[in-house]
Amino acid sequence: MKNANTQICMSSGTCEAHAFDRNPLMESSKSRLDRLIDRSMSDRYSQWFRDALDEIPGCFLITDPSIPGHPIVFASRGFLGLTGYAEAEVLGRNGRVFQGPKTNRRSVAAIREAIREERTVQIGLLNYRKDGTPYEVWFHLCPVFGEEDGKVVHFVAVQVPMSRKGRGTRRRSSGEKCCGSCRREVLLEMIGELGGDQMFLDSDDKGLGSEDLCEATEEDKQKAASVINDLLSALTRYSKLTGRHVTRKKCSSLAGIIPLGTSLTISLGRIKQSFVLTDPQLNDMPIVYVSEGFLTFTGYTRNEVLGRNCRFLSGPDTDIGTLCEIRDNIKKERAFSVRILNYRKDGSSFWNFLHISPVRNACGKVAFYVGVQIDESSKTEGQGLSPQMRQLGAVGAIKVAVRSLSAGVGP
Repeated sequence: MKNANTQICMSSGTCEAHAFDRNPLMESSKSRLDRLIDRSMSDRYSQWFRDALDEIPGCFLITDPSIPGHPIVFASRGFLGLTGYAEAEVLGRNGRVFQGPKTNRRSVAAIREAIREERTVQIGLLNYRKDGTPYEVWFHLCPVFGEEDGKVVHFVAVQVPMSRKGRGTRRRSSGEKCCGSCRREVLLEMIGELGGDQMFLDSDDKGLGSEDLCEATEEDKQKAASVINDLLSALTRYSKLTGRHVTRKKCSSLAGIIPLGTSLTISLGRIKQSFVLTDPQLNDMPIVYVSEGFLTFTGYTRNEVLGRNCRFLSGPDTDIGTLCEIRDNIKKERAFSVRILNYRKDGSSFWNFLHISPVRNACGKVAFYVGVQIDESSKTEGQGLSPQMRQLGAVGAIKVAVRSLSAGVGP
């Protein structure tokens, strides 16, 4: 994936070529992020999608909430021309890079909530160009859903510069939202250091007040809606060519698997360990979430993992007794660790130091089981922490995310 930002998301085509011909564990964080960005686009859309998007006039971004940090994965020529940034300065970065001194945090929070609730939002925004000059836009954000599982795969965000007439004629009421983005040294931050669903939030209290903004005209609003429609039409068309259809409306999930919400997905995306979540309420306890660490570790793609039972990692020399031990402990709803021989996609085997734990919701019911994997040959890695401590840390973070959301509290 080579195009990542923070206000919208997009995946593409079919690129098994990137497979895992190098040892991904040895790659730099930047290299891994570049691969994720590139595959976000190429794994879902056909190879011609980029030319089609380049033909759409307007200023827009596409972001991917499944990548840690919810980065920008595509920026239009219109957006780059308007803001003065180069593509390399935008892709892979969190949207906070556009916030500035007068960015209103209440408006930012409104966008954040729309992302959490996987819905469309339209508001006025105060953004900042690379040279620091502010500009006002009508901002239209829309989720893009995968037809196969109903999960949000991208967000598309259109920005239409607002006309100057009407400036100062009104103050924003407390109910109106205006969002901003601004240039800042945060551009130097790596995506893994950015808070996922807080992609529009500043780190201080600046922008809490309200300032006068131009009022968007009906023409501005119609222009934004038109670009959104053109974008969604293009994404729908080019996703059909790969068989991985996207849609503007959330579809019912396949095989009874309900996709995790965007907010939980973003929270889980911050956890760097290799792990999977399985749903004990569904037949055969399928995997409903898989971390990037797991995909890198095993060589599988996300679509090859979701919906399957973890048994697919077993092979000819996997001990049956260990599998029975895992099954018995799960029935008793208790946490445990085992050492088991597993297999990667390329057929190579590894000794998996595996920790499995039930994850309960706010009501105390087991909502998921989490399995955290560590290759026994790399047990010494991890900033001096023991494998057990690394696994327990990941389990703790997952439990906090699940319980806070089930209790109605954002992460």
